[in-house]
Amino acid sequence: MSEQESQPDLVLRGGQVYTVDAARSWARAVAVRGSAIVAVGTDADVTALAGPRTEVIDLGGRMLLPGFTDAHVHASAGGLERLRCDLSDAHGLADYLAIVRDYAGRNPAVEWITGGGWAMDVFPGGAPSRHDLDLVVADRPVFLSNRDHHAAWVNTRALEIAGVGASTQDPPDGRIERDGDGAPAGTLQEGAMGLVERVVPRPGLADQVAGIAAGQRYLHSLGITSWQEAIVGDYAVIPDCYDAYLEADRAGLLTASVVGALWWQRGAGIAQLDGLAERRSRAESAGRFRATSVKIMQDGVCENFTASMLMPYLDPDGHGDGGSGTSFFDAAELMAAVTAIDARGFQVHFHAIGDRAIREALDAVAAARRANGPGNGRHHISHIQVVHPDDLPRFRGLSVLANCQPLWACNEPQMTDLTLPYLGPVRAGWQYPFGSLLRSGAQLCFGSDWPVSSPNPLWELHTAVNRTVPPGYPYADPGEGEVFGPDERIGLADAIAAFTIGSAYVNHAESVAGSIEPGKQADLVVLDRDLFAQPPGEIALAQVDLTFAGGKLVCDRLSGL
Repeated sequence: MSEQESQPDLVLRGGQVYTVDAARSWARAVAVRGSAIVAVGTDADVTALAGPRTEVIDLGGRMLLPGFTDAHVHASAGGLERLRCDLSDAHGLADYLAIVRDYAGRNPAVEWITGGGWAMDVFPGGAPSRHDLDLVVADRPVFLSNRDHHAAWVNTRALEIAGVGASTQDPPDGRIERDGDGAPAGTLQEGAMGLVERVVPRPGLADQVAGIAAGQRYLHSLGITSWQEAIVGDYAVIPDCYDAYLEADRAGLLTASVVGALWWQRGAGIAQLDGLAERRSRAESAGRFRATSVKIMQDGVCENFTASMLMPYLDPDGHGDGGSGTSFFDAAELMAAVTAIDARGFQVHFHAIGDRAIREALDAVAAARRANGPGNGRHHISHIQVVHPDDLPRFRGLSVLANCQPLWACNEPQMTDLTLPYLGPVRAGWQYPFGSLLRSGAQLCFGSDWPVSSPNPLWELHTAVNRTVPPGYPYADPGEGEVFGPDERIGLADAIAAFTIGSAYVNHAESVAGSIEPGKQADLVVLDRDLFAQPPGEIALAQVDLTFAGGKLVCDRLSGL
């Protein structure tokens, strides 16, 4: 290699470079050649490597971090929602209806009005009515998923087209909310979404690729350079994005590194493993997309009482007879499935929110360990909302990673109105035990679950450190409410590690991403300030100025890229 060829293409100097390496060391400058980091050190040492063609960016004291890795996100669905009827930036019935009316007016040729992002706490009991939607769109069907994609809001026309009426029975894994006369009220919980979703036109390949591109642009603007796509397969309102990711990668549109979690279909049994293995094999030739994980959804969510609990939910009078939620796989079936998946070399990515579902997931991993040995699956449990204290040390003991969605760990209306009254004070204190998990030796990774909630890592870092609503969060007033579970707060260094090297580890990518070290991929994010130099309550005020993915500038806030 000639001297000119060995010179870096890019030097970032004059910054507060927090490398997140094993020593958690600091530097001042970084050099990049091609897609890789080639030097990390002082301004003088790194700048001396620059040649006449090297672009030099003076950071002016700004902070440089490894690019964030989101360990649980629905980038494809989130991108599609941004291109459709997107309610995620609003928070009120009048605003929702105005957005739906405006979207329908601007898109008269659209057969179905689809999209989503509504918040449950806006509606009594978390259940919106079809009659409200009928006021703004009566002639076309409307199907809008909520923020967490565990329920859908539909109008009368959608129910008519799907043939769903008063005589329609609830499916085993869902519930139709009903009016007093038994007719569907307009909210479909969990598996009941499929009663209407099955007749909603599926997006075409080009639409899905456009959704991935839109989602990627948004995530890059927040400093996210890699992620795990949490459902790849046909699940209710989330269309199968497998072919779209392969096409986006083939067309050179994919600048992020993505691991797909292949959806484990309920009722299909272990026979589906051959098809998932074939999908994994087909993706091996892709450049930036791999399909090495399997997603198992073990329960629902607390807000609609479908999260699987060891003890019943409380009813509105405070009695413990509100049901115990739903485990979508019984314990024996789950153990058999996880053991088979693990034996085929897949990672298992669990959705488990209730304490019973979390215990069942841990029990299933334990069964796989007994049958298959230690393995290298790096199985992880997402959401971990209510964790029984007896199960905290099992994460480390079984080498199961805790996949945290930190933005949920605060006193916002969905928590205070729809969750706390039905859990009771003891279980309320078991929620999102990030600090306890760390103290027990568990390894954390962070994800957003976007579009369920914002993918903004700075909001999520703020909440993990403070356990308060971040400034700017649209669903709650940051001036209200107490610290949520103060003993579960974690330090900023641990929070940053969870969102960088911790999440890269989940993706089996810690050798190439997650820290700023020579030889690693140049996934980098420049913040407008040093987070460690700010009061903890101001973490969320920081902004992403620049994002690099594989050495390529993919976001420049100041120039509008």
